[in-house]
Amino acid sequence: MKLNELRDNPGARKSRMRVGRGTSSGKGKTAGRGVKGQTSRSGVAIKGFEGGQMPLHMRLPKRGFNVPNPKKLNAVNLGRLQVAVEAGKLKKGATVSAASLVEAGIIRRELDGVRILAKGALTEKLDFEVAGMSKAAQDAVEKLGGKVNILVATNTDEAPKAKKATKAETAEQPTEDNASDETTDEASDETSED
Repeated sequence: MKLNELRDNPGARKSRMRVGRGTSSGKGKTAGRGVKGQTSRSGVAIKGFEGGQMPLHMRLPKRGFNVPNPKKLNAVNLGRLQVAVEAGKLKKGATVSAASLVEAGIIRRELDGVRILAKGALTEKLDFEVAGMSKAAQDAVEKLGGKVNILVATNTDEAPKAKKATKAETAEQPTEDNASDETTDEASDETSED
């Protein structure tokens, strides 16, 4: 075998089909686009559309799911809390909560709570009342003698709203005028009987 004798295997290189070059070619009149319809026209590219065939993104199996109402938590690292203590924004031994972090200017708003993470080093004892804390962060806090109280994170979207009274409930409750009319009617009935 010499370099000048190297050849592709038969069928390895296939010449492309030229469309729209006469009906005898088999790809002449409609050039493989079919008849009429949106996809037979030029300038159309429907993403993921395969001409009515089940598209690939729907044929493939899927895994997992999206949480419908995810909790929005502020992530705060231990190192950031240490910087706040050194700057005097947080007092040593104070209880750290979402409200206290907003007051100290560490987070902008409470959202659904705060989750404490272990990045950085904390050297001061602090107590925590937060919606979540990583295992490493909890170990670091408890090692310094701090207490950890994990609160239940409430979704702000699920906050209880004032219930509107239905028509049936409003009809059942007598107004003050109606109640006074009923008492006068009863009194007049009693006097007429006498």
